[in-house]
Amino acid sequence: MDYELLRNLPKLELHCHLDGSLSLEFLKERLRQDISLSQIQAGWECKNLAEYLQKFDLPLLALQNEEGLKGAGYDLIRSVSKENVKYIEVRFAPLLSVHENLGTKQVIESVLQGLEQGKKEFQVEYNVIVCAMRHHSLEDNLHMIRQAREFLGEGVCAADLAGDEAAYPMEGFLELFGEVKKMDMPFTIHAGECGSAKNTKEAVEVGASRIGHGIAMREDPEIRCLCRERQIGIEMCPVSNLQTKAVPDRREYPMNLFLGEGLLVTVNTDNRTVSGTTVTDELKFIQKNYGIKDEEIFRMMRNAVEVSFADEAVKNRLLRLYEI
Repeated sequence: MDYELLRNLPKLELHCHLDGSLSLEFLKERLRQDISLSQIQAGWECKNLAEYLQKFDLPLLALQNEEGLKGAGYDLIRSVSKENVKYIEVRFAPLLSVHENLGTKQVIESVLQGLEQGKKEFQVEYNVIVCAMRHHSLEDNLHMIRQAREFLGEGVCAADLAGDEAAYPMEGFLELFGEVKKMDMPFTIHAGECGSAKNTKEAVEVGASRIGHGIAMREDPEIRCLCRERQIGIEMCPVSNLQTKAVPDRREYPMNLFLGEGLLVTVNTDNRTVSGTTVTDELKFIQKNYGIKDEEIFRMMRNAVEVSFADEAVKNRLLRLYEI
């Protein structure tokens, strides 16, 4: 498929961070600074995930009041509509915007209002995934998720765990997600982004419906088999994964391995601005570098519908986009 056909293809995105996907124009307006793209974008020369995460400092400054949070939600929907994204699950960490003048519920409500405005104008369906952060305490993360749980089915669809995986491995969060499971709150978990297949296994065993990245599974056929048996969605983000050195070389990226073994692979941007990418760019990248066929792209879009946290009515509408 050529680039224009890929751009016009109806698309889904399941792994997209709000703070890493804000437009340069929005940030300049909100922060009233002459920001350069290099301040908020990582390149191929990025050394690791920790360095990549430094690019979030400026965008987070724009998410410290209700106006900024609403504007961010709207900005993202406007951006994704330009490449015909029909459904997106937007993830962000409410606690990174909470302070003495802004509570967790206000933060979530503000983002939802902006997303809803974007949906009305651009006809893009959305849901929100709230991220617990690895460097936050169990108590703070649990409190945030309990408050977010009140919005479940009203714009919020799931929880997540994000942050520096190498510094904070999965074993420290088993209690947290044991509690999330008791709440009957669906969740996905960032795991296997930093070389630890053990993190991925623990995420699956604690009850994650999907795995964010999961690259380290390339070294462990047992975990891949477990994911296939349990129909765990794999949220792959090729450009971001290569920038953060989740694999040392693009030839070692396990896209074909995972697809060949029947895993429910989806393709996502992770961070549109920080990685300088779109879903269209990601699809073109995997076609060029891994020989991904057109029918495999349609398969991954159907995978995304299947493993999404959307309700059945939305899923049925989305599936009709890929009827052959």
